[in-house]
Amino acid sequence: MKLYLASTSPRRRQILNRLGWKYQTIKPTFLEPTINYTADAKKLSITIALLKTLSTARQLQSGCANCRRQTGIVLGFDTIVTINRQILGKPRNQTEARRMLNLLSNKTHQVITGIAIIRLPEYRILTDAEKTLVTFRKLTEKEIATYIESKEPYDKAGAYALQGKAGLFVKHINGCYLNVIGLPVNLLLAMLKKLNWQPENSG
Repeated sequence: MKLYLASTSPRRRQILNRLGWKYQTIKPTFLEPTINYTADAKKLSITIALLKTLSTARQLQSGCANCRRQTGIVLGFDTIVTINRQILGKPRNQTEARRMLNLLSNKTHQVITGIAIIRLPEYRILTDAEKTLVTFRKLTEKEIATYIESKEPYDKAGAYALQGKAGLFVKHINGCYLNVIGLPVNLLLAMLKKLNWQPENSG
């Protein structure tokens, strides 16, 4: 059964490529929010992931003469950083990036990735979320300024990429490392197995 990735994230594609899974990338038509929230982070991440997945499933079905026969599994994700009950999205400018990094400095925050899976054609839906605790060491203003100049923070929740230069900021991680990058593989595989899907090497 074919996998469809409802994401254009290069980091998620990289993880799936390393696993050797065959999949097709489709850009979701749902536009994810770019503002900060004060809400239930787990529910929010799952909701956004589900909306991405539903929008992609509709793209697959639109214009299809035999839609009821079309099969496949659509994967959607949304990663959120939360600290002190405040949810951090992707910074839109230097001011937001600096504020987020100062907020995370010398503190522990949560990284939550919501997963939504839809199996076609019956539209069977599974959802779940993974949580990882990440502790930053104390950051200097110079370190924050230099990191912002690298342009790395701007398409990342919480204004940092663990697999990039911000790896030097991390003092401790409690939980799934790949979840912080945006794709918790163990949870995803467990969900896929519920749909009787098994990985097939891409060769």
